[in-house]
Amino acid sequence: MQGSCLCGAVLYEADTADLLIGHCSCRTCRKAHAAPFTTTARVSRDKFRWLAGAEKLRSFESSPGKNRHFCSVCGTHLIAERPADPYVILRVATLDDDPGTKPVVHIWRSHEVRWLAYEGDVQRFGEWPQGR
Repeated sequence: MQGSCLCGAVLYEADTADLLIGHCSCRTCRKAHAAPFTTTARVSRDKFRWLAGAEKLRSFESSPGKNRHFCSVCGTHLIAERPADPYVILRVATLDDDPGTKPVVHIWRSHEVRWLAYEGDVQRFGEWPQGR
């Protein structure tokens, strides 16, 4: 399965046959992604490869030993890693294909933002609302 950043400068490939997806609402993930949570999955290092644009990658050590890698052109956060770990933490939303599985866990709910509404009076539209 392939993935990429917003501008297309960085491309990767991951074997996601046994992908376990989860959401994370920790403060660090929220800030790094400018979103109420991020969706991630661990991928073994031997099943992950940069296909193009590796020279465009930059990294930020967001907590001791944890590096977040992002495109220096568009800013898309693609993976995070701890170099000693046997896996990378893939940002699932950067996959260009449907991974064929759904999240199985949501962690750091204690950091969840109060304004996030999953249900209730939130209007939903398939695309832009009519008249926009």
